[in-house]
Amino acid sequence: MKMKYVFTILAVLLMVSSSCDRTRSSTGWDYMPDMYYSDAYETYTPNENFEDGLTMRTPVAGTVPREMVPFAYEKTDGDRILAGEELVNPVPLTRESIASGSKLYGVFCLTCHGEEGDGQGYLYTSQRYPFPPASLVNKKVQALSDGEIYHTITVGYGVMGPHGAMIPQQDRWKIINYIRSELQ
Repeated sequence: MKMKYVFTILAVLLMVSSSCDRTRSSTGWDYMPDMYYSDAYETYTPNENFEDGLTMRTPVAGTVPREMVPFAYEKTDGDRILAGEELVNPVPLTRESIASGSKLYGVFCLTCHGEEGDGQGYLYTSQRYPFPPASLVNKKVQALSDGEIYHTITVGYGVMGPHGAMIPQQDRWKIINYIRSELQ
């Protein structure tokens, strides 16, 4: 019986000592060390493998990322007006689109334009951002077409930066539905 306890204690000690790794940050033995410890380049470091010496590669000219629809308008007043004439909101004005637009407004617009859309968002009222954001409830914005607002969200306007890369197309239209129905 005593021998059984001694054997159990020895087995436990053997398991504990063999399960210890080389360092506390290591996961143990590496099956293929050349895959674990590759000679990877950091994004902005020089790279002798390319003629231009850059590690970060630029996309091939004329290519478009997946699920990205090119926007044919530039950040000019003329293009904003043209977008207003040509672009029509494809998202129907429903309770669902307004509710979704409300959530999206809370994520992307609230910190600058405020809960009421009056330009009194946290970034401005806390004085972290010195320029007053546009009020979305004034007559000037109410007079804009959906296409002009879409253009503004996509490429920016004045000091407002572009949000087209952050907000998918359908979501931009939902935000416009929310602004039209709830903030005005």
